[in-house]
Amino acid sequence: MFTRTWRFRPAPGMAAAFERVYGPAGDWVELFKLGRGYLGTELRRAGDDPAEYLTIDRWESEAAWHAFRRDNAGAYEALDRRCEPLTVNEVLVAET
Repeated sequence: MFTRTWRFRPAPGMAAAFERVYGPAGDWVELFKLGRGYLGTELRRAGDDPAEYLTIDRWESEAAWHAFRRDNAGAYEALDRRCEPLTVNEVLVAET
């Protein structure tokens, strides 16, 4: 299994919108479902700062993730741009 973990701080007043878009039934999950080998996404509060969130995206393999990115680059970039106003900080924490 291959996982990608991101840490986010929602913009002021945007936590509910952030949760809708990044949560397990959100826009990112709907996009990821287009990829073969997508296993799911978990959204949780960061343990050391409850104002921040972690997303953990699970894929069958790193190759499955890269194939998804290659095949859906335009849609990925468009959604990423649309989500920019929802956060003030986002950091890729780990790929394992």
